[in-house]
This record gives sequence, structure tokens and C-alpha cells, in this order.
Amino acid sequence: MAMVNAVRSKVMKLSSETVSKLVVRGIHSTSLKRMGGGHGHDEPYYLHSKHMYNLDRMKHQALKMTLGVAGAFSIGVAIPLFAVFHQQKKTSSA
Repeated sequence: MAMVNAVRSKVMKLSSETVSKLVVRGIHSTSLKRMGGGHGHDEPYYLHSKHMYNLDRMKHQALKMTLGVAGAFSIGVAIPLFAVFHQQKKTSSA
């Protein structure tokens, strides 16, 4: 009986040591898979390259940014105004 308890305690000690080595607590995430292998997709003007959103290379940058900001602003103003006018028209008793 004593021998069984001795063996059991050694097994428990060894298993707790191996488990503590295997278990890593903390926040982690999986890494992204990289496109590699020499497929020729790292050209500077390729559509999905790392320089895709480089605003310095954008043609007609001032015009595009002005139109984009003005469009977003006008949508942000027009939708709430439409909603208010629509609600007021629904609640009016005329």
C-alpha cells in the first residue's frame, strides 16, 4: 500500500510539472498567414500590396478627399434631418 502511494505521488508530481510547462496563461491570437513564395504580388502598385492605402501616391488626392469628406458630411446631416421631418409629419394632425 505504501509503495502504491509513493508511485501515485511521483506520478502526480511529474504530471503537474509537465502540465505547468504546457499551459501558458495569457491573451494570444493566431498570426496572419503571409502571402509569400515569390508569386510577384509585392509590386508597389499591386492592388492589395502593403502600399495600397498610401495617400501620398493617390492621384487627384485633394479632389478625392474633398469629395469624400463632403459626401460623408452631407449624408450625416441629411439622414437625421429627413428622420426629424418624417417624424414631425407623422405626428401632425392636419
